[in-house]
Amino acid sequence: MDIKTLREWVAQRDSFSILETMDVHTSVRSVLKEFDYVIEAPNWTQDGKTLVYNSRGHIHTYDLATGALKEIESGIAIDCNNDHVLSPDNTRLAVSHFTYADAVSRIYTLPLAGGEPLLVTEKGPSYLHGWSPDGQRLAYCAERGGQYDIYTIPVNGGPETQLTDLPGLDDGPEYSPDGKYIWFNSTRSGLMQVWRMEAGGANPTHMLREDANCWFPHVSPDGEWVVYIAYGKNDVAAGDHPANKHVELRLVSAAGGESKAIAQLFGGQGTINVNSWSPDNRTIAFVSYRLKP
Repeated sequence: MDIKTLREWVAQRDSFSILETMDVHTSVRSVLKEFDYVIEAPNWTQDGKTLVYNSRGHIHTYDLATGALKEIESGIAIDCNNDHVLSPDNTRLAVSHFTYADAVSRIYTLPLAGGEPLLVTEKGPSYLHGWSPDGQRLAYCAERGGQYDIYTIPVNGGPETQLTDLPGLDDGPEYSPDGKYIWFNSTRSGLMQVWRMEAGGANPTHMLREDANCWFPHVSPDGEWVVYIAYGKNDVAAGDHPANKHVELRLVSAAGGESKAIAQLFGGQGTINVNSWSPDNRTIAFVSYRLKP
């Protein structure tokens, strides 16, 4: 996808965006702000005061107390997609940015306060999803040789480590808060499903078996709960997560067991691509959409 195509794709998603929060245990939703353009993928800062989201290639913040919006200065990284996370100490931001040389997504880090980005992944496409709790490694989905698998890499760059190699798409890798596991989603069993493996890639475990296509498992800060997004199994191909679909947000214990739907909404791509748990383990932030007339 070249940069022109990326921008055309964003323009084609001519939707209203509704930034929301929800108490995951009561399913009570609160609308924070409606935008007349596409925003995506809120992260919650560690102090509970700010949401970080992407829109039209840039990264922005939303102040939860005042509603003030601010763009984070990101230097050359002006074509960022919805795969971005904050460092455990909340001093830095890692983004996936479509570099100009070949218009392929690569991972960069920059100060959360803004600044020039530093390249982490020499190879692309690479789509960021997780930052290890010790701050030392990033986890991401990458296409290498025609196959999408899960990799990790030192936060300042270096050799990447491939963690999965089975046929099918593996995506959405995110560390558990204790650093012992990486949660991810995979089509290896047919439908897109939620899996977990040890942080080094050993012992992949099918954590829940749903009659749906399940994406982007996000673990609560206390490690007790997992929220993910589910598409109807006949609504999308197993390896696709498009926008503008009727989807559910679901909650399940990190130990496994029965999941429950906590929200139904019009969304999908951009709704909850990255971890958006509040630091008190109670609330998530997400984006729903409404088509323009």
